[in-house]
Amino acid sequence: MAERSGLSLRTLRHYDALGLLPPSGRTEGGYRVYTPEDLRRLMTIKRMKALDCSTAQMGELLRLLDVAEGTGPEQARREAREQLEALLADARARRERLAEQVRRADEFLRVLESRLG
Repeated sequence: MAERSGLSLRTLRHYDALGLLPPSGRTEGGYRVYTPEDLRRLMTIKRMKALDCSTAQMGELLRLLDVAEGTGPEQARREAREQLEALLADARARRERLAEQVRRADEFLRVLESRLG
């Protein structure tokens, strides 16, 4: 899993200790066993980490995804999907604000470069 994800064993153990990435099983020798679904979960964690999400935010998002994609009661799945849709809308709005900041920064750089000749 470490090789496939590009993360260290220490990081995987840390995510396990936080409850973000528990292994799907263990070998008789005690080694963690991860599935392709675990790798997908880890890639989600990596993306959230790159966006400076806290471990609490990561845990909540992963919990919502687990419920929404699970086989539990329909009411719980529907509520989780609604919460995920709200988070998605917030993420899109954040992306738009960041894109606007980048546009302003680019404009400022062009002004400075033109003044410096």
